[in-house]
Amino acid sequence: MDHQFTRTLNLSGASNFRDIGGYRGHEGRQVRWRRIFRSDHLAALTAQDTRTLADIGVSRALDFRGDVERAAQAYSIPNVRYHALSIEPTVVQRAKEMTLAGQRMTADIAVGLMQDTYRAFVANNAQQYAELFEHLLEDDAPLVFHCTAGKDRTGFAAALILMTLGVPRSVVMEDYLLTNALYRRPAAIGNGAPEEVLNVLWRVQEDFLEAALQSVDADFGGLEKYMEKQLGVGERERARLAQLYLTETPQG
Repeated sequence: MDHQFTRTLNLSGASNFRDIGGYRGHEGRQVRWRRIFRSDHLAALTAQDTRTLADIGVSRALDFRGDVERAAQAYSIPNVRYHALSIEPTVVQRAKEMTLAGQRMTADIAVGLMQDTYRAFVANNAQQYAELFEHLLEDDAPLVFHCTAGKDRTGFAAALILMTLGVPRSVVMEDYLLTNALYRRPAAIGNGAPEEVLNVLWRVQEDFLEAALQSVDADFGGLEKYMEKQLGVGERERARLAQLYLTETPQG
């Protein structure tokens, strides 16, 4: 990794804020640093955090949180354009329904719920991810995209971006799993659920992202077809993304 840059920015008010640059994409060209960031929500940023974002030039924030989540933890950052790309948190809703029906949530059931959620990103949320790519294609002004924990809706988004730029799946999975080392779960969240269930719901597993990627392959004929038919990112758009977000020459 280029030691000039660090992947994480160590913000006080966001634990999962990180740069997705530095990975090797098409033709050995490197994903450019300090252009695309992923994060958990930004409502708890400190004044120093906000200065840090200004220092690195972040000028756009794309928020995947649902309506209730956004209203509960709203934010505004000076000189940062805000865009809501709402994806409602279906796992939370289904967990509540199970509790009301008197069903006991187990770790295995939680894993199944998470996999269903990721398949739903692929099948039901193409519009929101298409909008993400529209913003990326506009210009290369630094942007951050996020949800609440920055792990699921955000994790799938990061995977789509990196794979479209030619980063191998194994490396994409490594980036995805970094959440487990970085994200700090809010202390108040628990609702009496067993710890093994919380460890499923508030962490990430290969099985989750794999469920989405398998759906892309099995149901849509692979990444390129999915990107083109569902998200409007065809050959021309891929070439522009490479121009904007990959270094011009292979990095040693």
